[in-house]
Amino acid sequence: MFKKILIANRGEIACRVIATAKKMGIATVAVYSEADSDARHVLLADESVLLGAPPSRESYLVAEKIIAAAKKTGAQAIHPGYGFLSENEDFAKRVEEEGLVFIGPKHYSIAAMGDKIASKKLANEAKVSTIPGHNQPILSPEEAVQIAQKIGYPVMIKASAGGGGKGLRVAYNDKECFEGFSSCRNEARNSFGDDRVFMEKFVQEPRHIEIQVLGDAHGNVIYLNERECSIQRRHQKVIEEAPSPFISEATRKAMGEQAVALAKAVKYQSAGTVEFVVGKDQDFYFLEMNTRLQVEHPVTECITGLDLVELMIRVAAGEALPLQQADVKRQGWAIECRINAEDPFRNFLPSTGRLVHFTPPAQSMWQGNTQDLLGVRVDTGVQEGGEIPMFYDSMIAKLIVHGKDRRDAIAKMREALNAFVIRGISSNIPFQAALLAHPDFVAGRFNTGFIAQHYGKGFSSEDVPHQDPNFLTALAAFVRRMSRERTTTLTGQLPGYSVQAGSDYVVITLGADGQHVHTPVHVDEFVGDRGHAKVRVNGRSYEICSTSRLNDIIIAGTVDGQPFSTQVERGTTRNPLALRLQHNGTKIEALVVSPRMAELHKLMPYKAPPDMSRFVLSPMPGLLVDVAVQTGQKVQAGERVAVIEAMKMENVLFASADGVVAKVLANKGESLAVDQPIVEFE
Repeated sequence: MFKKILIANRGEIACRVIATAKKMGIATVAVYSEADSDARHVLLADESVLLGAPPSRESYLVAEKIIAAAKKTGAQAIHPGYGFLSENEDFAKRVEEEGLVFIGPKHYSIAAMGDKIASKKLANEAKVSTIPGHNQPILSPEEAVQIAQKIGYPVMIKASAGGGGKGLRVAYNDKECFEGFSSCRNEARNSFGDDRVFMEKFVQEPRHIEIQVLGDAHGNVIYLNERECSIQRRHQKVIEEAPSPFISEATRKAMGEQAVALAKAVKYQSAGTVEFVVGKDQDFYFLEMNTRLQVEHPVTECITGLDLVELMIRVAAGEALPLQQADVKRQGWAIECRINAEDPFRNFLPSTGRLVHFTPPAQSMWQGNTQDLLGVRVDTGVQEGGEIPMFYDSMIAKLIVHGKDRRDAIAKMREALNAFVIRGISSNIPFQAALLAHPDFVAGRFNTGFIAQHYGKGFSSEDVPHQDPNFLTALAAFVRRMSRERTTTLTGQLPGYSVQAGSDYVVITLGADGQHVHTPVHVDEFVGDRGHAKVRVNGRSYEICSTSRLNDIIIAGTVDGQPFSTQVERGTTRNPLALRLQHNGTKIEALVVSPRMAELHKLMPYKAPPDMSRFVLSPMPGLLVDVAVQTGQKVQAGERVAVIEAMKMENVLFASADGVVAKVLANKGESLAVDQPIVEFE
């Protein structure tokens, strides 16, 4: 067994590998860029080596620097994690040639299956059912349009070296195909150093189901059940679960055996994933093989009780698999939510900055520990006070739960999301909560078009209807009453002017129409128990009990005997006296005042926000890679104005109306802040 390994990655996957290595008594070496000097994976490792500047192409993608770091520190093997160089056959080969061990498949397996064009050819030769398409690299957008017309729209444009939603576009017409090809190739070149692009028919209403395989150097290959990955947004997975609520035992067995046969054909050694697109009648087609550990591997670890990172390390060290196909378990139900640094209420634009607060829910399952299951696990590479840089992808954590069955797992996940506190940047937690509450998701009725179908026009607060909105109003009044109760105990109050807690309040919230809503609330405090009250609102009565302190972000307790966790913040940007409450994805801002103060509040004038309709604003922090207009130019609605790059994704800004450019306010290559003006129109 190795004594020391180097992890050629960053973020949560680097921390994940370190956890298992420590369990196995293996020393670890972290590598990092200048942007990650204080990152969590650097602090957890036994040693660390600086690679270079923040951009991946100057640090995490430079094979020579990584191999030199391994030799310098005496590491015997390199674990590539996922992304970056994990599926780079030249890197894997170079590692072996330098006398080190690559903790992953052999370079010839990566060459055969990691390249999507080559893998599709091999699958065809093996008579595996594949999706119609064009398997040769496409050289120009004009050629892409011609090929798409032959295949028939819609088509999927894919980078050969792509992954994680990078270098992938779906086109429904010639215009989308032409523009999508260019963006796809640019993203592939920047993220993977390989701009080859191919195309295939886009199967509508498909399910994305993948089989986890595991092979060793002794010819043994097994499959570890399947993962359901159909809940995707722009081809990036959002929620994964194991097992799938859709396929039958017969389909599971057929897919598993086909995946094993494919892996054996390339003498696969290590953990890998064979991805299938599955039709409504459970007919399935080979999509691609990911020759690496997947982001969503924890859900497989939960239902099988296996540590996949440990098995990867043992296989790389020459050991045989410790189990056969008949020994693979499938116990309970696991769900993983990807917690991303993005704002769902601003069309999921990237959100970078400092994590002012980062408090995950209480964990009962841990990385590398497959004994303590049926609980909550958080895989992350960040910590409170850390920075979310714009140079890498947007995922900051993975929230994993394991339940007795699917209903239990969904309930655990919703409660865990309620207790996940992230401040300083925006996150997609409200969106995740909405998905988990959607009746079609709960019933298992979904495919890869689920998010586009239900949230095609974007995501707003109205998309998260709380099952009991009066509860949040009642809780706001309860928290205010707790604060008033504490104030009454202050000493030194003037006789006749002491604070009275009171029982009648008005909760002022902002309605969907932008107008203030005034809701009368009555709070009865139970004698002898300050954290126990009966609250009446809109004819409904709630018995709320909580021992949480007023300065706690999470207010936990029971309502009518049922447990709850709600995030409560005091003071908002609009009103320092207001409360912001977040529960089950719903967020409200509430000002709790006395009835007299509510009367006076109605008399306050409304201050309209400034008119910014003449400006094109940067919707996110990022790098301005192109400005497509100049002063005096006439621009039509829908015409490209600028391109911003953030978290390895290109975001194109278009003109919303016809106009003439008055000023260009930002220059190409400039780092932009959110809402920074780029172009002003006359």
